[in-house]
Amino acid sequence: MITRLTPQDASFYRLESSSNPIHIGSLAILQNTSPDATGQVLDYERLIDLVESRLPLVPRYRRKVREIPLALGRPVWVEDSRFDISYHIRRSALPGPGSDEQLYDLVARLASRPLDQGRPLWEMYLIEGLADGRSAVFTKSHSALVDGDTALEIGHVILDNSPLPRELADDAWRAPREPSDVELLAGALSQLAAQPGEAYEVVRDAGSNAFGVVRGTRMAVRAAANAVRAATSGAPDSPLNARTSRSRRFDVVRTDLEDYRTIRRHFDCSINDTVLAVVTGALRNWLLSRNEALVESTNLRAVVPMSVYVDGDNQLTPASEVSSFLIDLPVGEPNPTMRLSHISHATEATARQRRGVRARTLVHLAGFAPASLHAMSVRAASTFADNTFNLVITNAPGPQTAMYIGGARMLEMYPVSPLLRNQTLSFGLTSYDGQVFYGLNADRDAMADIDVLAASVHESMEELLGACL
Repeated sequence: MITRLTPQDASFYRLESSSNPIHIGSLAILQNTSPDATGQVLDYERLIDLVESRLPLVPRYRRKVREIPLALGRPVWVEDSRFDISYHIRRSALPGPGSDEQLYDLVARLASRPLDQGRPLWEMYLIEGLADGRSAVFTKSHSALVDGDTALEIGHVILDNSPLPRELADDAWRAPREPSDVELLAGALSQLAAQPGEAYEVVRDAGSNAFGVVRGTRMAVRAAANAVRAATSGAPDSPLNARTSRSRRFDVVRTDLEDYRTIRRHFDCSINDTVLAVVTGALRNWLLSRNEALVESTNLRAVVPMSVYVDGDNQLTPASEVSSFLIDLPVGEPNPTMRLSHISHATEATARQRRGVRARTLVHLAGFAPASLHAMSVRAASTFADNTFNLVITNAPGPQTAMYIGGARMLEMYPVSPLLRNQTLSFGLTSYDGQVFYGLNADRDAMADIDVLAASVHESMEELLGACL
């Protein structure tokens, strides 16, 4: 099967560079000591069998990208005739008993490496040797691979809501013959003959650097224009904006979902507002630790693509779209209650300007995983010019009941969002089974104090909870 990349997919594909890998990462930590009902634990062979059985649900994970000769059209997805699942699923081990800090260092190194563009654009690592009988699964999927609607992230399909993995029909897939360059060229010429207007896109792309992720469509032009109008000035000066290196740092924060609900009920705001207030307080404390000059009017501008939470009956579910907007975070405000008030008013005022990205497929899946929502959030963030914001904050709800991978119970799940150009930090948040997990992905050179920022999240939460008393 041959299908053309959409303009947005193609631009994401071309955006990749050694210092800006554009893949969505997901880290799941598993309890892997107790056998499941089959008397097995999750090992490398079982993970391969599990993923292989679920690949029919995400067929794009067997397809690679091929360029059209002479650049006469956007690249295409083709079935990989030499698809080798053992290349994509890899095994790693920490020197036992491995600590959490060693795990995060490994994830940072893995997140720093671009994917092989000659193969399907994903990798998965089974990481063994964690203390207390735990293991981890780290997945990388290119942003061009996942759109959240027609193409899901693989984490969606390897999770089960019981220790017994669900049975699927046998997969009859066989590696097909790949099209030759001549066949790809002939197809592109036929497409140009049938739709002459696409010749303009070919000519334009030949002279562009392909950085504008959604350039080339009228929708993208309108999005860029709206973004410029939304930001009446450039983003404030901040240590969060600098040229990125090839290396990353990664850290995590674990918080209780009930704390956000307590703050929400006390101040009559949304959980999303509470999340942003906690992040704002953390950024404030981190800036103060760096002796940055803050006055009451100091702001950081964030692009905030998030799935709207529907909170009821102790269950968080995603709405049918991911919304994206720019918001100023009042890091100069010393009062946590006032910070939350500013954010609540700002999100309400910008509600009419949000840009939605449909997620029809996601909301009809039982036991949904948030990785696809984070992938969509990065897409939404990319519609804003990079000089109009300081950082990206992605926020996606996950299942509030225990989930399993190959019989191993998932204890924690962390997003690892990519850094966009000149962004030295990304905040990713996922709720799961009564907790909210933060994944902080940062540039190694610019953010040597990422642990200080992680600790500041807890300080900010304590400030807001104290204001509820």
